[in-house]
Amino acid sequence: MNKKEISEIKRLFTPSGCSISRICGCYVDGEKNKKTEIKEAFLSLPEEDMFKYFEILRKTLSGSLGKNLVNLAFPLDSEWEGGTQEFLLRLRNSRLQDDELLEAFYDRIIEAYDYVGNYLILIIDDAYDIPGRTSDRLSMDDASDEVFHYILCCICPVDLSKPGLSYNEVDNTFQNRTRDWAVGLPELGFLFPSFNDRSTDIHSTLYYSKNHSDLHDGFIEQLLGCPLPLAADFQKESFQAIIEETLGHVCDYETVKTIYENLSEMLEEHKDASEPLVLDKYQVRTLLENSGVEEGQMEAFDKSFNETAGEKAAIYAGNLINPRVFEVKTPDVIIKINPERTDLVETREIDGRQCLVIAVDGGVEVNGIKVWKDRDHES
Repeated sequence: MNKKEISEIKRLFTPSGCSISRICGCYVDGEKNKKTEIKEAFLSLPEEDMFKYFEILRKTLSGSLGKNLVNLAFPLDSEWEGGTQEFLLRLRNSRLQDDELLEAFYDRIIEAYDYVGNYLILIIDDAYDIPGRTSDRLSMDDASDEVFHYILCCICPVDLSKPGLSYNEVDNTFQNRTRDWAVGLPELGFLFPSFNDRSTDIHSTLYYSKNHSDLHDGFIEQLLGCPLPLAADFQKESFQAIIEETLGHVCDYETVKTIYENLSEMLEEHKDASEPLVLDKYQVRTLLENSGVEEGQMEAFDKSFNETAGEKAAIYAGNLINPRVFEVKTPDVIIKINPERTDLVETREIDGRQCLVIAVDGGVEVNGIKVWKDRDHES
């Protein structure tokens, strides 16, 4: 799914766009015991409750693609009888009306989810009448020819509210606030099936993790049975290792700066696209070659990429750099540079030592205090 398709589904979680038929849930304590369950017709809920659920549902489709949101494909064997995809398909087709299937679903999550504390499993059933589109991309609400029937699962922590004082309006006094168990925003979730090309794709799912550096690999493997994606932080670390190993002892400031600038330019050119920029092995190789890495140095590239990221790895370019930040770090000094003025910094050998030289023609401030460039300066 791309950003536009995700946004289209998120727009359903409003009073005017809502077509959710059913919401079910299971409250699990820290000992993995089911404490209580809910089964409700969503549109019969009080309006205040609906708004709270909308917030949770929208959050499960929020974040950056390739970081918090990851498109996962089911392997073929998961679609056979007894497979993870086949189970989710049966659950969706039941419209959440099969109590036995629901219990089995909760059991699978409880077994797969490694979490210390209480949490709430929520799942909704919805059928979205997909509006048709004209050639100029305008919606035609009366021209639908497909219904997107899906389930969305959210797993939310349940914690005691913070202690504090509250105002008692009846007694006109301040008193100790009663602590209760509050449902937080989701830690994990998934949409099944995916809404790819604005159509149902039962062969994939959109997965959400609040913490993009920890996708909960065990949960993905056990519950969904999908190949494990590379976490955002791991993609960045892998890219850095590939550059260091490819360049070796000639990994200098100018080359790394050029790679950063070329990658920033690629991201800028791609910023309005509905799908994030993804680099495969060939594209990373081209990036390095276009940044001045010589053919002799590229001999180590293939081995490094295969061993570090995997030969068929797909790396989200947005995970590799922040185009708004250019940082130079030594063990004792960190320098942050305007990405548009990286030309102000260069490396030189002075008195036998490797030094960073920074042009300061615009003046210098130290802790907010303007200082002169030399002590003999006269006003």
